[in-house]
Amino acid sequence: MSSFAQAVLAALPDDHASATLAGRVWRPDVGGPSVVAIRNGEVFDITDTYATMRDLCEEPDPAAATRAAKGESLGPVSDVLANTPPENRNPAKPWLLAPIDLQAVKAAGVTFPISMLERVIEERARGDLDAAAGLRAEVNALIGDDLASLKPGSPEAAKLKEMLIARNAWSQYLEVGIGPDAEIFTKAQPMAAIGTGMDAGVNPVSTWNNPEPEVVLVVASDGRIVGATLGNDVNLRDVEGRSALLLSKAKDNNASAAVGPFIRFLDAGFGLDDIRTTTVTLTVAGTDNFRLEGASSMTKIARDITDLAGQMVNAHHRFPDGAVLFCGTMFAPIDDRDAPGKGFTHKTGDIVTIATPRLGRLVNRTKPTDQCAPWEFGPGALMRNLAKRGLL
Repeated sequence: MSSFAQAVLAALPDDHASATLAGRVWRPDVGGPSVVAIRNGEVFDITDTYATMRDLCEEPDPAAATRAAKGESLGPVSDVLANTPPENRNPAKPWLLAPIDLQAVKAAGVTFPISMLERVIEERARGDLDAAAGLRAEVNALIGDDLASLKPGSPEAAKLKEMLIARNAWSQYLEVGIGPDAEIFTKAQPMAAIGTGMDAGVNPVSTWNNPEPEVVLVVASDGRIVGATLGNDVNLRDVEGRSALLLSKAKDNNASAAVGPFIRFLDAGFGLDDIRTTTVTLTVAGTDNFRLEGASSMTKIARDITDLAGQMVNAHHRFPDGAVLFCGTMFAPIDDRDAPGKGFTHKTGDIVTIATPRLGRLVNRTKPTDQCAPWEFGPGALMRNLAKRGLL
């Protein structure tokens, strides 16, 4: 078994025995996806009760609904995980998918001070990797590298804005980083996300890119945060650096939104404060023996998760099927990979692991977008499949 396949097996949270976990698997015998509950290391298909993950997330208490739903056993979760990487797959057996379906896939930008500074650097460098190192020192000198205590939208933030404008150093990224309004954008279309064990896409037009390890909130249509999972908001730094108007080209590419491995629903043993205080780790292991490791805490986020969810779903912004929200990257890797001053960028075959003890491990392997499995099964295909199965 390859190192990638072995890494995928370690998907479950450390306390999975007491966690309320739900996900989705592809069932070849029915030619479509099923909603599943993970119980005692076993996968149970609960699609007869909840045809979509959207339906389950809309319940008043999704955790209680998951525990109560009767289901058909599909076997040990380890077997499903082992069958998920494309090169290991037996097409006659189930494999894991991203744990979301009809929800909108949204993301919050520059919510952590360090990533905000990196966005300013990208903007000033105009996407030029070679210019980034020198600009990093310049930006830190102007703005400072410790903005964690600065509350977005506060009088103190407004004073900093005035000072930076006077010094001709203001940026659109600072506007959403310390201003009153968060940046909330569309990361991908519903059903486009990939799950753990899949190849994650980097558009080959890019020569400066990185993973973005994030906590992903699961939000019902009425704005309630009902659960959380992990995400990799694969990003093309050079493309976005050229112009913020290229955000969709930098973000929304085939297989560039990884979500999973499972949704952990809020319950008596896992609440909002557990999300607020979690530490996310990132590991990138390359075929060139390059290894990058990092960790950062959600306590460093500039805006509370309830504020972010409230800016996404409200009376002015409606999502009848709910939404998931990438909370923003906690750090942008800048370690030199090929040469001093060149910083980090992906290479084909990189194995990216994003993990927290209570949400599990999301593992993906980096490939060019046109070499990843093409997105072909969308909401229309899902509706036709569920109707054929008598579930609608």
